[in-house]
Amino acid sequence: MKTAQRPFQFFTVSYLTCIGNLYASTLRELCTGLERCSEESIFYHTYQSLGRHHFLTEGFSNDFAEWALNSARLGKLAESIAALDIRDYLQLQDLRRDLLWIVDDFCASSSADADRSAPEPFYFCESVQVTLPLACQAQTLAEFRPCLERLSHGSLQFHFLVSRLRLQLRTNDFSLWLAEQLGLEALAHRINQIDVYTNTIDSARARMLSMIDRELGP
Repeated sequence: MKTAQRPFQFFTVSYLTCIGNLYASTLRELCTGLERCSEESIFYHTYQSLGRHHFLTEGFSNDFAEWALNSARLGKLAESIAALDIRDYLQLQDLRRDLLWIVDDFCASSSADADRSAPEPFYFCESVQVTLPLACQAQTLAEFRPCLERLSHGSLQFHFLVSRLRLQLRTNDFSLWLAEQLGLEALAHRINQIDVYTNTIDSARARMLSMIDRELGP
């Protein structure tokens, strides 16, 4: 069994949530908010929203789509927003651009809906991420497995999904380490292919553990 030169360091993560001064009662105001809000706010309403709804495999997993459906009562717009796959983005500015494009295009094609007030405003929030290293490190696949099994939901999302923004790569912390340090490219690829939209955090973890068990063998 290969030993990594650089151990995998597991982190715990917490988020401090703040409600900002921006809010939107109409779609046009939502466009303005999307232009002006911080990248931390875009992160909160997309990446972190997916984490908050990690136990769902149906429905919309970002706050913008939820508001469009449940408050603005615009199902088609909600579907278009929800169709954005956050795994495709390596920078929040690109995600902001596409969100703006979808909402602005809808406003241009339906001016009546664009100016209609929703019963509940959308409040732009943002989060501050705080990370701390855990005592758990791994230098082999056998050491990696029990750490992964015990990892909290927030930490797993941090390493498996949010890491794409940090790495600026279309991969995750686990897969990058498995490929670069242990030479397990095929396992790394299979783990990276796990769909975060059709799996809960727990079922995604179960799939990873099953893949690792097959790699470890009897």
